Amino acid sequence: MEVILKKDVQNLGHKDDLVKVKNGFGRNFLIPNGAATLATEAMKKMHEETVKQRAHKAAKLEEEAKAAAAKLVSTTIKVGAKVGEGGKIFGSVGTLQVAEAIKAAGFTVDRKGIKITNEPIKAIGKYEATVKFGKNSIETITFEVVEE
Repeated sequence: MEVILKKDVQNLGHKDDLVKVKNGFGRNFLIPNGAATLATEAMKKMHEETVKQRAHKAAKLEEEAKAAAAKLVSTTIKVGAKVGEGGKIFGSVGTLQVAEAIKAAGFTVDRKGIKITNEPIKAIGKYEATVKFGKNSIETITFEVVEE
């Protein structure tokens, strides 16, 4: 029996894979639990079209992410922080503050995709961070911690 997986199934395949399984496993487990659909000729054609459309959308999103990444790399990001004597920061600068500074510069980035190279940051100066745009685009940016 051939089925099209709707979800990732451990030791079987990933979402949108066309796999062969035993009849009992397909009819009694995969299909009733919503993990798969029966792979008829009509479903196979529909599945192929859906995969093509998803690939086209993903490629378009990836292009947009790379363009945004190129713009962000050339932009200087300034993170403001309260500073005491000797240029020391009260507390530290983390990914949340960097994400807010990037957002203020006009870019949308998930803060979970930001990794600061020299963490924790406790002084004014220039630092580097890697920022993840989309699935495959990772860029290194420089940002400056300045006095508020």
